[in-house]
Amino acid sequence: MDFEFLLSRFGEAGTTALGGLVLGALFGVFAQRSRFCLRAAVAEFARGKIGEKVAIWLLTFSAAVAGTQALITLGELDISDSRMLASYGSLSGAVLGGLMFGAGMVLARGCGARLLVLAATGNLRALFSGLLFAAVAQASLRGVLAPVRDNLAGAWLLHNDGGLELISFLGWGTYTGIYVGLACMLVAVFYGIRNRLRLWAWVGSLGVGTMVVAGWWFTYHLSYQTFNPTQVESMTFTGPSADTLMYLLTPGGADLDFDVGLVPGVFLGSFLAALFSKELKLQGFQDGKSMVRYIVGAVFMGMGGMLAGGCAVGAGLTGGSAFSITAWIALAAMWAGAALTDAIVDRELLRKKNRQAEDSHSSQSVGSIATHSVTS
Repeated sequence: MDFEFLLSRFGEAGTTALGGLVLGALFGVFAQRSRFCLRAAVAEFARGKIGEKVAIWLLTFSAAVAGTQALITLGELDISDSRMLASYGSLSGAVLGGLMFGAGMVLARGCGARLLVLAATGNLRALFSGLLFAAVAQASLRGVLAPVRDNLAGAWLLHNDGGLELISFLGWGTYTGIYVGLACMLVAVFYGIRNRLRLWAWVGSLGVGTMVVAGWWFTYHLSYQTFNPTQVESMTFTGPSADTLMYLLTPGGADLDFDVGLVPGVFLGSFLAALFSKELKLQGFQDGKSMVRYIVGAVFMGMGGMLAGGCAVGAGLTGGSAFSITAWIALAAMWAGAALTDAIVDRELLRKKNRQAEDSHSSQSVGSIATHSVTS
């Protein structure tokens, strides 16, 4: 596709940011309407159920993988020079960062992308957590936490001059990526039908996955039409959240690019989707104890996302669709960290609430019997 008109009108940086804004807005609409959320999917799966949340995540993941790999196979996309497939990767960062991010998204009740979507609908808990997530990510990238991140990420590096693409690394066939994506799609459709997903769940989840493919396609085709180097990338929210925060707070603190357009785009799309579906609602913290939980979760996600090289969307969908070795490891670690935290924190809280409810019911029953005896 020729972007000459947009480049001449908005310039290279403006066109790149505009692409991020538009694709981000569509991502926001689809994510808000489908309720796409990795945390919810992990919690559902960890509790022994493959229900609506898991089906939605599988549909999104399979659409991203199948679409991206189909474009690569057809020669319409080349992501070999992307950051996801650099000449080395951090296995320690993928494991430790993935575990931290998984734990953090359970504590904050959403990953970076989900917090952004919820914040746009009026959820002040998500807004606060999202801002803190962006601040910690920035501190981990270029601030006081950067040395800690560098040491942890450098503990175990995987070097491969041919890149870190899993299919090539294992010597699999050209069409393997498409087969994996289609296999996941079949499983997703089965569970989607079984759980009787509503229309917007189908459309939205497939739409979120398609936006990952569209992000790859847009930045790749733009990269060979610009004079200055344009990074081939797609949806991710750890680095972009930090860059957007710096761009807004410090003039010149970050370049105008795809990432800086992406974050406000998702916010705008989510807001419009919630507005037209009449789902805008102000929500806040219940008490100080719950606020501490969100703070810890946001800090874990900010550091964990930078260590892992991406968030639940960046590593899970974008990195997964590229078959990045470290991204797949990070995604597995996120599932493990989230499932463990859900078991230790949320399910324990649920058990306590159930016990309290049973004790309260028992007390009421005893009181009722006593009252009946007296009146008799």
